[in-house]
Amino acid sequence: MFANRFTAVVDACVLCSPLKRNLILSLAEAELFRVRWSEEILDETEKAIEILLVKQRCEDAADRATRARAAMNKAFVEATVTDYDSLGNEIGKLPDEGDRHVIAAAIKSKADIIVTENLKDFPKNMLAGYGIDAKSADEFIADAIDLNPALAISAIKRMRLRLNKPEKTPEVLLLDMERIGLTQSADQLRDNVKLI
Repeated sequence: MFANRFTAVVDACVLCSPLKRNLILSLAEAELFRVRWSEEILDETEKAIEILLVKQRCEDAADRATRARAAMNKAFVEATVTDYDSLGNEIGKLPDEGDRHVIAAAIKSKADIIVTENLKDFPKNMLAGYGIDAKSADEFIADAIDLNPALAISAIKRMRLRLNKPEKTPEVLLLDMERIGLTQSADQLRDNVKLI
C-alpha cells in the first residue's frame, strides 16, 4: 500500500471507536494509505462519539465529539470527499440503504477499500464492479502492518506515546486492541511488542 496509490474510505462505525480511530489515522498519517470520508460519515461519527461519551457520563459529550471531528478534519485536510451524491443513484439495492453514501464516496474518491464493521451491508459482488473491497478495521490494520511492518510499528508506537489519559504500556495497548476485536492486528504486533 502506498499513499499515492491506495485509498481507504473509513466508515463511521470504525471512526467512532477511539482506539480504532487512533490506529487507523496514525497509519494514514504515516502515509501507509490515503484516508477518505464524507461530511455524512463525519456527521454519523460525531453523533456516535457523543452517544458513547454520554453513556460514559461525560458532561461535555457534545463538545468533545465536535472537537474530535474538528481534529480529524485539521489533521487530514484532503480527506473529505464531495460531489458524490449523483453516484449513489447508480448503485443497486443495498442491505442497508443508509450506507449508499459511503459507497458513493468510495466510488468518487476511487477508493480501493471501505473500512467498516458492517461488512454484511457492503456486498462484495456489488463493490467488485467498482474495484472496491470492504474490510473490517482489524483486517485492514493487520494488512497495513503486514505490508510495511517497520513503518506501521513506528506509527503505532508514536500513537501509543501520545496517549496520556491514561498512558498505555505496549502490553496494555495490545490487550485493549484485543478487547475491542482487533485480535488479528494485536497478534501481528505481539512479536514486536518491545518496539511499540
